[in-house]
Amino acid sequence: MAASIVFDPLLPWAVITGLAVLCLGLALYALWRGLAGWPWRTGAALALLAALMNPAIQREERKPLSDIVIAVVDRTSSQSVGDRALQAETALAALEAEVAALPGTELRVTTVLDAPGDGGSPVMAALAEAIAAEPRDRIAGAVIISDGRVHDIELAPAMPAPLHLLMTGRESDWDRRLIVKNAPAFAIIDEPVTLTLRIEDAGDVPASAAGMADLSIAIDGGEPQWYSVPVGEDLELPVTLPHGGQNILQFDVAAAEGELTTRNNSSVTAINGVRDRLRVLLVSGEPHAGERVWRNLLKSDPSVDLVHFTILRPPEKQDGVPVDELSLIAFPTRELFVEKIEEFDLIIFDRYRLRGILPQAYLENVRDYVTRGGTVLVAAGPEFGTADSLWRSPLADILPVTTTSRVLEGGFRPALTDLGQRHPVTQGLDARAPEGGWGRWFRQIEISARGAGQVVMEGLERRPLLVLAREGEGRVAVLASDHAWLWGRGYEGGGPQLELLRRLAHWMLKEPELEEETLSAEPKEQSIVVSRRTLSETPPDAVEVTLPDGTVTALALPQVSPGHYRAEMPAPQQGLYRLKQGELSTVVAVGPPSPREFEETLASAEVLEPVVEAAGGGVLRIEDGLPDLRTVGEGRTAAGRGWIGITPRGAHVTQDIRISALLPEWVWLAIASALILLAWLREGRLGGKAV
Repeated sequence: MAASIVFDPLLPWAVITGLAVLCLGLALYALWRGLAGWPWRTGAALALLAALMNPAIQREERKPLSDIVIAVVDRTSSQSVGDRALQAETALAALEAEVAALPGTELRVTTVLDAPGDGGSPVMAALAEAIAAEPRDRIAGAVIISDGRVHDIELAPAMPAPLHLLMTGRESDWDRRLIVKNAPAFAIIDEPVTLTLRIEDAGDVPASAAGMADLSIAIDGGEPQWYSVPVGEDLELPVTLPHGGQNILQFDVAAAEGELTTRNNSSVTAINGVRDRLRVLLVSGEPHAGERVWRNLLKSDPSVDLVHFTILRPPEKQDGVPVDELSLIAFPTRELFVEKIEEFDLIIFDRYRLRGILPQAYLENVRDYVTRGGTVLVAAGPEFGTADSLWRSPLADILPVTTTSRVLEGGFRPALTDLGQRHPVTQGLDARAPEGGWGRWFRQIEISARGAGQVVMEGLERRPLLVLAREGEGRVAVLASDHAWLWGRGYEGGGPQLELLRRLAHWMLKEPELEEETLSAEPKEQSIVVSRRTLSETPPDAVEVTLPDGTVTALALPQVSPGHYRAEMPAPQQGLYRLKQGELSTVVAVGPPSPREFEETLASAEVLEPVVEAAGGGVLRIEDGLPDLRTVGEGRTAAGRGWIGITPRGAHVTQDIRISALLPEWVWLAIASALILLAWLREGRLGGKAV
């Protein structure tokens, strides 16, 4: 029950104020003149003014409301290291017990998780939302249970009550982390690119761990190479990418005894390897309809440097023209096939026949170039089955086919074999066919695959049309027709000549995405897309996935197309995922290379302390003991050694209001009349003069 006096004036306040001024003036005048009854006349005027103001007593029935204490519990990734999670749970349980022991006090608990997009710990945003959800006049205090690593301090709300930090972590903690400072997204293959690495220690570093650290470097999940490097210094690391496409560079620092966490000891950097220029040597044996198509196809790509060696005047041609009158210059065959052959990424023999222009020693050099890692494509014509065929040269040692002298004539549509449906060079090409299918070809050389030759396309009589093979460290392809140019000309709708050649070239150049047996993974928001490509008709086994925290799980891959298996798995943790299936393995990083949660792992109140002090609260370490909870008056110190305070707010809700007049109207009139009568009697007895 609460009572108060309220006014409901019978006249406007301006009128009452004017009358009050008039009465005051008359009272002063009477006092100045020395009239004996001025006090009673003034009292009568005040009684009449009070009656005009109509005073009343207001009585309220009030229900007290409980005070609210807000607890913000940090459960972000940095809180998972050491025993911080246990400290936080213990502190929360103690706070719940303390609040429950206080009469009329409630606890609201808000949990903070990692912000999306590597936003770190959004503690201040969570605190602001919790305060906005409650009436401010009921908030008696707030407690943050965290390691102090807050990444949105600029969102700190204005506090209506004390704010405290119960800090997890220990003063004896120390940590080591790996930093990759500059990692380009792209780099040129076979040209060194420099990465800057740094290993840093922070905290109470033991003498046994200071000075040097062991660093391992692995590319594409291969065998790591270990090095001993200094701590606290920038390390310049030259890296040469081995292949095109994505190159995964994995850096790991060996765990040191007693360090807080190893989650920041690893870093995965993905660098896309690109070729500066694709150097192609096109050797045309004789003029034919498809020669110009090959040349135009290669010249249309600005990333291709083409050297075209064409034989327009074979040695057997005797037309009597003096050599010194020929306008063509001698082709630098020795320079190309001996001195600079290793500079070419791809050599194409287009309907070439043995005419003595390229000596056997040069062709032996081409054969050795392939076994050392080079690539050769043979586009065969009718000459391939003759006595001067390349198959009868030293190149026969690396060609994955045998041939006859038979030339098959007649219209046919190239088709993919069962293996071709699964091989990355030809997989899905049939889906690019125009309505009615690919355009027809009209000539094919009879060949048979041998050795490790893979037949991916077939033609007339289901004879091999395109055969691929690996020879030594290099690769070879044989196209048993000289009518591929019909696709380029769009005959009967044409076909995917450009795409087929592009894939052939990339397969020969060992691009990872066109390997026959691959296991790959790429991050996708909070998941990982795992792909497996194989030429086997047997479904592959499940992939073994090792999560950043060491948990191992198995992932089955359903088939999405012939030879291609794919699945998407959730990735709840940020960090490095390792995938392994048989002899294949790969790694993928989810989240940023250096998550904000692990950039600084040591507990610190440096960021939160100004906000806490401004709200009149305090910072206490949980390892020093759990504090008592006390109530303090508003504006008083709200924290001390071993205790924190909240301010009771005394909020309430009004359930009933009753208003009654302070005095009835006739009482006011009676008081005024009595005072006037006294004034008259006083003045009459004294003759109206002051005594």
